[in-house]
Amino acid sequence: MAMPKPKSSARTPAESSISAKANPQSQLDSFLAKYNPEIADFARRAQKQMRKLIPGAIEMVYDNYNALVIGFGPSDRASEAVFSIVLYPRHVSLCFLQGVALPDPARRLQGSGSVVRFIRLYDAGKPDPKTLNDPEVRALVNLALNRAKVLMPKASRRMMIIKSISVKQRPRRPGK
Repeated sequence: MAMPKPKSSARTPAESSISAKANPQSQLDSFLAKYNPEIADFARRAQKQMRKLIPGAIEMVYDNYNALVIGFGPSDRASEAVFSIVLYPRHVSLCFLQGVALPDPARRLQGSGSVVRFIRLYDAGKPDPKTLNDPEVRALVNLALNRAKVLMPKASRRMMIIKSISVKQRPRRPGK
């Protein structure tokens, strides 16, 4: 007796636009292409700097409704992530996902939520490429790594995982 053919599953528009064979980096490149080139280029540089600061981190990419997020953590569990780079149409931020308890005598961290704090890296066409090299920011990054719920493994290899792609998204470029 012949087995019936499985019914083809319908794909969402976002899933259809990304080839099933596309690797995570080419998918991220397609997400970044939705932004103004200045924002996309800045985000790539920030990602490269974060990779140097935390080699071996698992990168989790979320192309969400409001923003594109690249999280960095010791595993593929979002709850264990320590940092994320968040892209909006007009700015890029570095989020300290467990940042509320970090001592910040220089008052570099912004935000008033119960868990996350952030540093604006790029704001309305005023990039600050030196922010991630600033000694105060480096100290906060190192402190966050040392105080993380789950520490980064020393011997792991970097990996990127596309975690979600929202079908509905806000515009990625500022309106005129």
